[in-house]
Amino acid sequence: MKAPRQTDLKQYEKALEIGRPPNIVKLFPNSRALIVSGKFIDRAMLKKGKAIAMAANGRNYFVIRGALKAAQRANAAIIIEIAKSEGGTNPYCATSYWNLARRVNTICNELNITVPVAIHADHYGIKKNADAEIAKTEIPSIFDAGMTSIAIDASHLPDEQNLLTNIELSPYIPDWAGYETEIGEIKGKEGISTPEEALFLIQGLNANSIFPDWIALNNGTTHGIEAGEDGIQVELTARIHDTIEKYNVSGAQHGTSGNSSQRLKKIAEQTRTTKANVATALQMISWGLKVNDYGNAQLDEAGHFIKVKDEGVTEEMWEKMTAYAESKGLKKGDYKKLNLPFENSLLAQPLGVRQRMVKSVEDFAYNMMANVLNSSDTAPLAVEAILEAGSFDAGAKAERLEDPAEWTPDKIAAHAGTAQ
Repeated sequence: MKAPRQTDLKQYEKALEIGRPPNIVKLFPNSRALIVSGKFIDRAMLKKGKAIAMAANGRNYFVIRGALKAAQRANAAIIIEIAKSEGGTNPYCATSYWNLARRVNTICNELNITVPVAIHADHYGIKKNADAEIAKTEIPSIFDAGMTSIAIDASHLPDEQNLLTNIELSPYIPDWAGYETEIGEIKGKEGISTPEEALFLIQGLNANSIFPDWIALNNGTTHGIEAGEDGIQVELTARIHDTIEKYNVSGAQHGTSGNSSQRLKKIAEQTRTTKANVATALQMISWGLKVNDYGNAQLDEAGHFIKVKDEGVTEEMWEKMTAYAESKGLKKGDYKKLNLPFENSLLAQPLGVRQRMVKSVEDFAYNMMANVLNSSDTAPLAVEAILEAGSFDAGAKAERLEDPAEWTPDKIAAHAGTAQ
């Protein structure tokens, strides 16, 4: 077995000097946290091969802290993210688009976290024209606040509007930033993505000199608590990735909670996926709920979550949280809405309780990185990619292959659903 690759101090210092993008340098001029573009995280996974970066949704402080500690322990490049629903202007979490980078930076400096970290605005949702207009102000504001990567999610719209929205908003995203696009609204078994949809979107973006780092699909999973057995369709994912292979776009896997370790290993081994979102599992583990080996919360015979004694939050705190949930009529999948009202209460718990919450997240995330996603020892590869680029900008992985004249706004509607 080869010894783990390590980043030496000289390389790390050089990466700090040249690898942090301008917004991060401006916000944190004296920081030693290696906060980088999401592009470098993708490049590190590609360089290792059959490796996927954990994109941990930092719904609460304990998840962020535990995920970062796990990444340092695994010597793994990592993405810390928050979605618009979680941390936008109408959030259900205290972590937001505008404070996530500050939280990550503080923890990295406190704990001497030296692995490369990207700060990702996940699921920046566009569901109607008015959303796109707001985005033209809001997207620059979140990059001002330290984002280094973004997912434009217009997948609720018809295919042609999804493409046109991505094109319309592209000028508001820094060229150096990681960029994810999406097809097929994530909604379980309905509306499964097709190779034709993916090809249409990627061809249209390519013609307009827009080269995404990732594409997210509806490949058979859901967000939140997964009750079914079907989960991610590995073969479909591989087929879609093969269809768009020449455009050099990596896959982003959403909704990993509730999918077995074996299925996630197959995604790593058989597809071109380099990013996997982990949200609900980390939240539940931080609270001390009983989960199976891949983080799906378990229910008792009465249909209630099972709180493990002396793990996660205190028993008294869990009673308060469940009482609040019942008073608000929250279903099991809506317990995520406890994050915002209880963040400060959780931070006010005894030190030992806070530490065990972080430790549980760390252990689970480390196991995923080391034994499922195969992202161990990718931190040095991300640093190498920075040094090879000589810049905070990794550049595009692709080049323009499509004729712009064939992908004008007038012609996009005619192309919709027919790209071959």
